[in-house]
Amino acid sequence: MSLLELKNVSKIYGQLRALDNVNFSVNKGEWVSVMGPSGSGKSTMMNIIGALDKASEGEILLDGEDIAGKNAHTLTDIRRDKIGLIFQQFHLVSYLTAVENVMLAQYYHSMPDEKEAIEALKRVGLEDRVHHYPSQLSGGEQQRVCVARALINYPEIILADEPTGNLDEANEEVVVELFRKLHEDGTTLIVVTHNPEVAEVAQRTIVLRNGKVEREIINENFTGKIKKVTLTEK
Repeated sequence: MSLLELKNVSKIYGQLRALDNVNFSVNKGEWVSVMGPSGSGKSTMMNIIGALDKASEGEILLDGEDIAGKNAHTLTDIRRDKIGLIFQQFHLVSYLTAVENVMLAQYYHSMPDEKEAIEALKRVGLEDRVHHYPSQLSGGEQQRVCVARALINYPEIILADEPTGNLDEANEEVVVELFRKLHEDGTTLIVVTHNPEVAEVAQRTIVLRNGKVEREIINENFTGKIKKVTLTEK
C-alpha cells in the first residue's frame, strides 16, 4: 500500500523547472534511496515531500491525503505529526543537551517527556551521552541525536537528506545500521545520498536528473547493510 505518491509534480522558478512532472510512489515500510547529480532536484523534492515547500503543479498524496494545496499552517501540522526530518548539518541547538534537543521536537507536537526522550536516545545508542552538549559529541553522535529527534513523535515517514554526508566511514556505518533497524521495525525511509554504497543499502533507488526521474533501480539482494568491496572483486 502506497504511503506516499507523487503525481505529475513540478516545481517551477521562472523559466527553470527544478522538478519536471515527477511520478513515483513509496509503500508503507519501504526503504528508498534518492540519488542524482547536484541540481537534479533532490533537495527540492525532499522539501516538497517534507512539507517545507509547495509544488507548483501536481499532487502529493501522503497517507491518501493530497497535501499539495494545503496552507502553511496545515503543512506545519502535517510535518509535525507525520514526518521525521534528518539533515546533513544536524541543526542541533548548541546550548541544549542531547536530551533537551530531542525534547524540543516533542514541545511542538505534544508535551515534552524527558523519560521518553531518553528512551529515544537509548534506541540510537546514546544512553551515556544524554546530558552532553553538541560541542561535546562527535559528528556521528550528533547525527544519532538527530535520528532520535526525528523518531520521538513516531512519524509515518522519515526523510533523511544526506545523513552521512559529514561522517567518516565508521560513523556512516553506524547511521546506516540505525536505518536498518528502523526499517525492520516497519519505519518508512526516504534517504537522499551522493554515496552509491549508502544508496545500494536501500530496497530501491530513484535516480533524478534535470528534475526528472531518470530511472529506478531495484536492489534484488537487499540486506540493509553496506557492501564492502574488496580488491579481489570486479
